[in-house]
Amino acid sequence: MVFLFRPEIHSSVMLPFESSLVQGMCLEKRAFFRILSGMHSSINIHLSALYRVSGKSTSSPEFGPNLNEFVRRFDTATTNGQGPSWLKNLYFAYLLVLRAITKMEIYWIGHHFYTGNSKDDAIIYDKVIQIVRAAKDCSNSLFDETMLFTGNTSYQLKEAFRAHFRNITRIMDCVGCSKCKLWGKLQVHGIGTALKILFSGKKSTKFTLRRREVVALFNVLGRFSSSIHLLPNFRNLEVRHTNLFQTLMCIIHA
Repeated sequence: MVFLFRPEIHSSVMLPFESSLVQGMCLEKRAFFRILSGMHSSINIHLSALYRVSGKSTSSPEFGPNLNEFVRRFDTATTNGQGPSWLKNLYFAYLLVLRAITKMEIYWIGHHFYTGNSKDDAIIYDKVIQIVRAAKDCSNSLFDETMLFTGNTSYQLKEAFRAHFRNITRIMDCVGCSKCKLWGKLQVHGIGTALKILFSGKKSTKFTLRRREVVALFNVLGRFSSSIHLLPNFRNLEVRHTNLFQTLMCIIHA
């Protein structure tokens, strides 16, 4: 897609979330941490899939999948049993973003995607409509936003969500790697846009998005979906880590 930037290849990333830490939280807070955990898993999958191959010249490095790195980041033995939960959180985050895009179907039908090239505009429009209609066929599996923010503290929780995402964006300003900063802030902005859509009510016809929000939304969908697409590749590389790959099989075919 025209809006895609060059992805992250290698960087140091923050430590993942432990699923045991969120069990005592309310539903909304658990959702928040699962979203961030899913984004973190997506980044780790891409880092493992585009890992710098050792022994190559620094002037022209080559990148490829690194099974050992993937296992280190997700195997139950190396993650205190948390790896499979992190992979499931990726699917959770993906379905949340996909649900936000399908909710805006009427908006996309009347939206003009401007790239500077009329042919690309038409292609992107057709692709977006295809994504929405394909996702609607499995709507029962998508994220259900009506389960969140239903109590007396719903307004305060929504404000807390917004504040947390703003804080994360500010923290990313301290990242030294410009590429890491770009991709991190872009994905956080995309998730924030998805949440803005999901909790905006039912009047999607009067809802508007800024260009940068549209860009971020579809970029984060692209990153999450490509991460999921990469999982079978690791499964096919080697099946010697039984627990991890049994989990992958269950997640992929769920």
